[in-house]
Amino acid sequence: MFVHRREVQIQWGDCDPANIVYYPRYFEIFDDSTSVMFEAAGFPKQDLTRRYGFVGIPMVDTRARFLISSTHGDWIRIESHVEAWRRSSFDVRHNVFKGDALAIEAFETRVLVGRDPGNADKLKSTPIPREIVARFEQG
Repeated sequence: MFVHRREVQIQWGDCDPANIVYYPRYFEIFDDSTSVMFEAAGFPKQDLTRRYGFVGIPMVDTRARFLISSTHGDWIRIESHVEAWRRSSFDVRHNVFKGDALAIEAFETRVLVGRDPGNADKLKSTPIPREIVARFEQG
């Protein structure tokens, strides 16, 4: 299984007046983490568009469990991987660590979409290419 790890420093603008990360900022970090994970696996968003005709990979479900807060200047480690693949959707898990302690467990479901062949003004789910799944499963 392919696991992508990255370090992120919490910035001043990430924090609320109590100097803890304002929770919506984490969801932006998770969105970035998924994008960076795909790029590290060899599938940058631009290539997905050019190569497969995808329009995007929208998030259709997300949730998180917050265990330890972070403040301005802290470094966190985000470990991201795809937990499950389906025909056109997949589940991503992001484990966020502060030091060695698990600080956040986050989950998202995403769908690959392209233009609807019957109506170019609409989007339609698109099957995930086998080579993408294979890359993530091999590690």
